[in-house]
Amino acid sequence: MEIKKLVDLNNLRTSPQLNSIQVKKLLEELESNIFNADWITIGIMAPSDNRAIEVLQSISEKYSSIKFGNLGSLNADGGVFLKANQKTGNVFVRAEKGLGEGILITCQYDEDAKESNTFGPLPLDFFT
Repeated sequence: MEIKKLVDLNNLRTSPQLNSIQVKKLLEELESNIFNADWITIGIMAPSDNRAIEVLQSISEKYSSIKFGNLGSLNADGGVFLKANQKTGNVFVRAEKGLGEGILITCQYDEDAKESNTFGPLPLDFFT
């Protein structure tokens, strides 16, 4: 399956490898959604807690409005799922076996009439 749009990722359990042209195109589409959202939540499926935290930090480095603190207190063994909420600043991580790898971005809205949309899984190095 060729990845041309964010919707092409919807049925994947783990992120595909993307070339630089695909990354550029998907990033443009994703940023359009992120910048129109009131806030986002980020889900990261990673092989370790340290890798998940690195990925979250790469997103914060790319977007100055997306910041999280107290990441040093996060800890889980083995494969993990990290969830971060831009609106509350809360970040949680838990051990999770059998997950793929990737980043899930959910665009959220203050108005109930607007439906949230989840995009991904994107590669762990997508924002670097």
